[in-house]
Amino acid sequence: MQINITGHHIEVTPALRAYVTEKLQRISRHFDHVISINVILKVENSLQQQAEGTVHAAGKSLFAQDAAADMYAAIDGLSDKLDKQVRRHKDKIRGHHASAAKRAASLG
Repeated sequence: MQINITGHHIEVTPALRAYVTEKLQRISRHFDHVISINVILKVENSLQQQAEGTVHAAGKSLFAQDAAADMYAAIDGLSDKLDKQVRRHKDKIRGHHASAAKRAASLG
């Protein structure tokens, strides 16, 4: 999995880069078919920090963004949103019809 991190009106420090990488590693734990993740960190004004990201998974691109007063809080929110979308996408791919048939067969 490749993670690209860019900054608009902000310098991406090694600490920010490490924090983003650490937070987004859990996406690959939930779904193995993630190809790349693009993250853009922005400062719109002195009161609002934004983080937006795109996950390129097998057959799907997922986008999320979050804003907060603190960049680390924005990154936390972004990783939560992307993780939720990836888990939902994985559930759709897996399909629930096969498991329902197995339950019905085991019941009788």
